[in-house]
Amino acid sequence: MRNSSFNLEERRLAKEIQKRKAKRVLIQLPDGLKPYASKIASIVENVGAQAFISADSCYGACDLAIYDAQSISADLIVHYGHTKLIEQTHVPVIYFEAWAKLDIKVAVKKALPLLSSWKSIGLVTTVQHVHKFNAARDLLLKEGKKVVIGDIGRLKYAGQVIGCDYSNAKVIENQVDAFLFIGGGKFHAIGVSLATSKPTVIADPYEKRAYSIESAAQKVRKQRMLSVSEAKKAETFGILIGLKPGQQRLQEAEEIKEKIEHKGKNAILFVLKEITPETLMQFPTIDVFINTTCPRTVLDDSPRFSKPMLTISETLVVIGEMDWEDFCKKGWFGN
Repeated sequence: MRNSSFNLEERRLAKEIQKRKAKRVLIQLPDGLKPYASKIASIVENVGAQAFISADSCYGACDLAIYDAQSISADLIVHYGHTKLIEQTHVPVIYFEAWAKLDIKVAVKKALPLLSSWKSIGLVTTVQHVHKFNAARDLLLKEGKKVVIGDIGRLKYAGQVIGCDYSNAKVIENQVDAFLFIGGGKFHAIGVSLATSKPTVIADPYEKRAYSIESAAQKVRKQRMLSVSEAKKAETFGILIGLKPGQQRLQEAEEIKEKIEHKGKNAILFVLKEITPETLMQFPTIDVFINTTCPRTVLDDSPRFSKPMLTISETLVVIGEMDWEDFCKKGWFGN
């Protein structure tokens, strides 16, 4: 079996299966944890349950495979890599946060020179590294920095951010000069920069390096301005409603449809599970698509689409119900 770089809580998993007397278990993993699927499945089956691995992508706790579990008559979902987001589901869900077994000190030390111009630093991370916050804070304090960690109460941990919620960064943006994000990849750090308009540095413990995200974030901002500008010429809008449990915003979709039509434009509602270029290109009469599901599809993937893709807030700018300056102050995520 592959040795895990994450705490998979094997003993807790076995005990939960036994305690709940589960017979059919659907295991849901983000892409980074899929290499450990066989190991997790063997634990489930060793205590007498049948294990099913979801091979689909999993983008967060908003993306629970509830319908999939129901279709195979699973009586339990084991969801790795995220904290609870949806309060009630038709199939019971147990969450395993998969804390990373990595030393973050090397990456944070490499970030210190990049933070030298700023005194007050906001500290943010994903759930995989929240248990390392004290070590990161101590290193910053030794350098004479003031460390601020936001906790607005929406998410399980102080300083935690997820792909669609940067409220723990937004709530302290006026108290800090810059942010330090601890974690891998650019995804969440760009979100912090867009949500707060503050300089953001990544300390990546996987690659043991640190770097600024500002050029990448600025590129996204320019792309979004271009999409909004192009969308102002549109006559027909396609409003996308997600069918995933934590991404369905039916009321908001219907409200934005009404506002668009009030401006004399056409608006059509679409429902779908996955937003892909191949799916949307089948509707050539649509000039602009409005994504009411996860905003990260718009911010990260929009260059892949042949038509402009907007968030609800960007659509308000397009139809003249919000000016661009107010939109930027609010932040792309509205937290």
